Amino acid sequence: MKKFMDKDFLLETDVARELYHDHAERMPIYDFHCHLIPAEISQNKRFDNISDIWLGGDHYKWRQMRTAGYTEQNLDKWSKFLDWAKTMEGLIGNPLFHWTHLELQRYFGIYDVLCEKNAKKIYDECNRLLQTDPSLSVYGIFKKFNVYGVVTTDDPVDDLAEHKKIAQSAETSTLVKPAYRPDKALNIDKAGFPEYLKKLSEVSGVEIKTAEDVLSALISRLDYFVSCGCVVTDHALETSVYEEASLDELNAILQKAMAGEKADKLQAEKWRTYMLCSLGREYAKRGLVMQLHIGSIRDNNTERFNALGPDTGYDAVLDLPLAEKLSRFMDSMERTGSLPKTILYTLNPKDYYSLGTLMGCFQGRGIAGKIQLGSAWWFCDHRDGMEEQMKKLANLGTLSKFVGMLTDSRSFLSYPRHEYFRRILCNIIGGWVENGELPWDENWLGGIVEDISFNNAKNYFA
Repeated sequence: MKKFMDKDFLLETDVARELYHDHAERMPIYDFHCHLIPAEISQNKRFDNISDIWLGGDHYKWRQMRTAGYTEQNLDKWSKFLDWAKTMEGLIGNPLFHWTHLELQRYFGIYDVLCEKNAKKIYDECNRLLQTDPSLSVYGIFKKFNVYGVVTTDDPVDDLAEHKKIAQSAETSTLVKPAYRPDKALNIDKAGFPEYLKKLSEVSGVEIKTAEDVLSALISRLDYFVSCGCVVTDHALETSVYEEASLDELNAILQKAMAGEKADKLQAEKWRTYMLCSLGREYAKRGLVMQLHIGSIRDNNTERFNALGPDTGYDAVLDLPLAEKLSRFMDSMERTGSLPKTILYTLNPKDYYSLGTLMGCFQGRGIAGKIQLGSAWWFCDHRDGMEEQMKKLANLGTLSKFVGMLTDSRSFLSYPRHEYFRRILCNIIGGWVENGELPWDENWLGGIVEDISFNNAKNYFA
């Protein structure tokens, strides 16, 4: 029987252990997609309570606490922590069981197994360290985990003032960059669209009357983001879109939306198609990476959405076909040589074969791994999900060019997820070597592990 989560956790072979400890473990972290709050970074925030930093915005944990019968409402910080400890006792097989204990070990040096009986002891010790250990401030965490770069998620109307403060700070060597995420300008069928366009007009200085005006305003803000260090863009889509329309038709759709009339499904798809294709060409001109996050059906519980708002744990996996329209979308840009570097994420693993084969149709132009199959995302970033994504990528593409893992997190305690990913990566390759499916060459395979862990991402987002 192996010891619980020891130094060789998830590493089942000698080769896997050598690849991890001699190669993956020492590589820096490039967390190129997350939802950290820039103001908390610029302030070098120090959280003084484990419940705030651990449970405050983590919808992964709250989904499971609700399943266990606990509620996040009207609870003091200790009660929330206790409920999480009690929830943990039933989470065998869930990645949160591993993530939670990796975080206790790596941040706080606590190797006890969290449960109701020891919850108070662990709660008090975590709080003591948060209040006294300088390595547990935001910049201290960046240094502790060798975080080379962080990319937050930012709206085009954001002034990026906090990013400017971070860039001018001498307190950290970690690069912190904004990602350009114009979803609100593309979601013409969502509530608040007319109000959002007013904000976009104000910050861009572009009077918005037509679809071309909206695009001009977005490009103006894109250039501002680039001036502030932006190298990545991001889009959340339920499924792929491609439905062509004339400018006259788009302008008619826009006028109705600005007058408060909700666009129907087809109209919304035409609007998104025009904006995404036009923006994609602008991304290519500026050498930016386009990320497409596809396959989430959001805010399924109306009552809870009204009470708590978005991103609180009421989203799920969407099951719709995407290959045909995604192909047409990418081809429309490729025909003019303006398809940007693109990362395709899906929340539904059924799409891996579609994406993995489709991306091979658009590789090239002298860019290694130009089109990427994004890492196992959200509901898929557990051991089985990561193994499935990487093995499918290896079968269909070139695993050695993979840009690797990201946290997609709202918590500064999530960096051990990179360790989790790297251990799984090394175990996969180690298993192939032990089975005689690959020759053992440490320099070769160790270099591939280092590239997937960090180097590929650093080069891809340069």
